[in-house]
Amino acid sequence: MSLSGVSCLVTGAGGFLGQRIVRLLLEEEEALAEIRLLDKAFSSEALERFEQFQGKTEVKILQGDIRDVPFLHRACQGVSLVIHTASIIDTLGLVEKQLLWEVNVTGTQRLLEACVRCNVQHFIYTSTIEVTGPNCKGDPIFNGDEDTVYKSAPKFPYARSKRLAEDSVLKADGQTLKDGGMLMTCALRPMYIFGEGCPFLQGHLDKCLLNKNVYLRFSRKQALVNPVYVGNIAWAHVQAAKALRDPQKAQHMRGQFYYISDDTPHVSYADLNFELTRDLGFGIESRLPMPLTMLYYFSLLLEIVSFLLRPFVRYVPSTNHHLVTLLNTPFTFSYRKAQKDFGYVPRYTWEEARQRTGQWIASIVPQRRECLKSKAA
Repeated sequence: MSLSGVSCLVTGAGGFLGQRIVRLLLEEEEALAEIRLLDKAFSSEALERFEQFQGKTEVKILQGDIRDVPFLHRACQGVSLVIHTASIIDTLGLVEKQLLWEVNVTGTQRLLEACVRCNVQHFIYTSTIEVTGPNCKGDPIFNGDEDTVYKSAPKFPYARSKRLAEDSVLKADGQTLKDGGMLMTCALRPMYIFGEGCPFLQGHLDKCLLNKNVYLRFSRKQALVNPVYVGNIAWAHVQAAKALRDPQKAQHMRGQFYYISDDTPHVSYADLNFELTRDLGFGIESRLPMPLTMLYYFSLLLEIVSFLLRPFVRYVPSTNHHLVTLLNTPFTFSYRKAQKDFGYVPRYTWEEARQRTGQWIASIVPQRRECLKSKAA
């Protein structure tokens, strides 16, 4: 099914993943009627990229807050497809819980309400693997799928907020629209997303440069995960959008979630950084800074110190027990269901993803070195 003539709203369009989805939509052979790009703020670089691809599809920039109800109604008016990627990502507990809930949970619910009021038929939500786990025990999953039973109730604020938002999206499927039509929804749960422009990769690169071009080992080699390249998760959104418009495929997809991975080798998070840049001459530490159990309790101690200091000063530890568990638990999933239900097949091979990401990292190394020097001076 084609997206030709469709009016689409992409939230979080100025972000790492949102930009890539917009780029793919603008590159479609059969042009959309319109793409509305919604975000709280857009960098000048993002706006320049959007201008490069403007052609047959009309592009409209909407800068505003996902919590603003009148703004959302204006954004959704006349739209038939919403791709909702906007959220606050917080792995360290840096964001106040109230703000996290207002944006990730309430913002999603208000967007769904706007879709019903404005007769939006199709809604795709970008969830996260963290709504599944790992749990606090660090129970592993090897090549799991949507039917895998896993005892977990997300406790970390970010994971909980995403789970509640995803639940709202899937429960909204089948709601009657104002014009009598029906809302159809699904959610995509990507693995850790890497690729050009990834802010987490840049953060790890900075620490590597400060550590004499050697990556810090923050996850053990046995903690295998299957990250997904940003181009492939963006492509999954486009394929899901097309399939939701196909009545036969939509009946299988409605109200469902899908794990999205690709053919990236199963590696630990730390070893992924190394694999992407080994050709640039970077190394990686051979072991964790301390035994895993000790690292877990050390992180827990830092959290306790942070809690005790809260009345006097805001101290944010560099790690926490949730992050240590997340980074050191084997957790891999198959994309078979997405392939079966809506034809998802990775658009980029691992070698292509590795080459593209490595080239981007190589291009920013001089800039990051200068930036770190100026901070040290």
